[in-house]
Amino acid sequence: MVKPLMLLPPLIFAGLAGVFIWGMTREDPTQLPTAFAGKPAPSVQLEPLGDFKPFTDADLKDGKIKLVNFWASWCAPCRVEHPNLEALSDEGIPIYGVNYKDKPAKAQGFLSEMGNPFAELGADPKGKMALNWGVYGVPETFVIDGAGKVLYRFAGPLTERVIASDLRPLLDGETAAK
Repeated sequence: MVKPLMLLPPLIFAGLAGVFIWGMTREDPTQLPTAFAGKPAPSVQLEPLGDFKPFTDADLKDGKIKLVNFWASWCAPCRVEHPNLEALSDEGIPIYGVNYKDKPAKAQGFLSEMGNPFAELGADPKGKMALNWGVYGVPETFVIDGAGKVLYRFAGPLTERVIASDLRPLLDGETAAK
């Protein structure tokens, strides 16, 4: 006679396997959804970072599509994505930077070393703005339309593949909010 407790490990394993299979077959298993897609961006709450001018809510409603990028000097993936941000900036795409929970001197050193792709930039030393925007960690990038609405959110470093497949259609105005 099989004891009911002996069936528990195989049942737990089968349940976990089912969850893993479901996760791998999702449309984009790496992406986190945002509750703000198609809605106005949450409010901007930034402090100055050195001589840089922080952006405001009004800057997000300037009629142009733009990116809002949360980053930090201590973030290794932020270093990986930085050349791609510079390339987008060189194309004329405005990128608004939010320095997340960082020491000002280290953030400024990062920009001195790597270059500054940001049209405007501010600090979020306590992470209040990031929390309001639903940021899980850095880097995270939001595509904002000219009316200040969130079109898309990408958690993780922006790679050339992500830019080509996910951001480029939005930046070119080909698709709606995701």
